[in-house]
Amino acid sequence: MENPKGLLGKASKLIITEDLQEFDEESVALLAKRLEDDDYPTPFDGLNDWHLLRAIAIHHPELAEPYLHLLDQELFDEE
Repeated sequence: MENPKGLLGKASKLIITEDLQEFDEESVALLAKRLEDDDYPTPFDGLNDWHLLRAIAIHHPELAEPYLHLLDQELFDEE
């Protein structure tokens, strides 16, 4: 699968709302596949992708809905 529009390189930069507008179903699917494969040169690269998917889920939940399991957003009690 290609890197559509060069979007996935943006994970290493600050996530800007305007950048999130450029994501579509194909690019989010590619991001999710990278997270599922979990084959990153450093742990920080995977963390950057996780934050990117989380930002997409906040701003465009319809795109991230099939991949919410990758975000581990379980409720827990801190007490």
